[in-house]
Amino acid sequence: MDSSSEASSMAQGLAIVRLVANREKCGRQLLGVSQLASELDMEQSRVSRLTKELCELGLLERVDRGPFRTGPRFFGLAAALNTGWVRESRSELEALVASFGLRSRVSVREGFRVILLRASSNDAVPGSFVKPGMVTPVWCTGSGRALLWDDQQPAVQALLQDVNFIGVGGPGAAHSPKEVAELMDRDRARGFIVAEEEFEHGIYELAVPVRGAEGSILAALSVLGCRVEIKSNTNDIAKALTAAAERLRSHEGRDRDAGQKGLAS
Repeated sequence: MDSSSEASSMAQGLAIVRLVANREKCGRQLLGVSQLASELDMEQSRVSRLTKELCELGLLERVDRGPFRTGPRFFGLAAALNTGWVRESRSELEALVASFGLRSRVSVREGFRVILLRASSNDAVPGSFVKPGMVTPVWCTGSGRALLWDDQQPAVQALLQDVNFIGVGGPGAAHSPKEVAELMDRDRARGFIVAEEEFEHGIYELAVPVRGAEGSILAALSVLGCRVEIKSNTNDIAKALTAAAERLRSHEGRDRDAGQKGLAS
């Protein structure tokens, strides 16, 4: 699947989730495949395929071929957006925009998929597919590879063994688990991810993992721009990303401590 068709599928999938969530929130009658297709002016076969994938992701659920409801993963993402470190990420993203003029994002991983949690204010235009919930591949994005930071080659091989690399990503994309692992080894040596045209032509991405208080990776923080924008200021951008990730880690630690105190009381 090329990047344009991937983007189209993402946008249509998000439209389906929004429609289902809005109807459920308003207490309106829930919809099946044919009704969703009619409401969204989409082919029924396409809605059927996309809703199947959304159910597999846990963003939607369906019982006995009945109407669709929002699934457990949808509520998990919604809950994540209410945690302190994710709220604080908004100001961190905008600080990166102010400092470097680059688009910035916070993302999390679900298997071999990357899910966008939050994007900076300059990262989308009307009609763009860049919205929270957007799904991209883990192996050919800077944010995705940052989320693989702690995974050595056997783990990467196991995660990506059934992935079809053909036709996905830009000219710099890896085409095998081995190539992904080699890129990871290269970037670990310098302390941050540099994805050069791995997902889109002409787009460079710098990324670092965001860790929780106990050290596990919670998310990835990344910035995106053209080659000149990234290459001319790589080290300063990487330092700013690392500092922002550390501040988000400290917020997560305070959230956890507050939660433990609440339970104790």
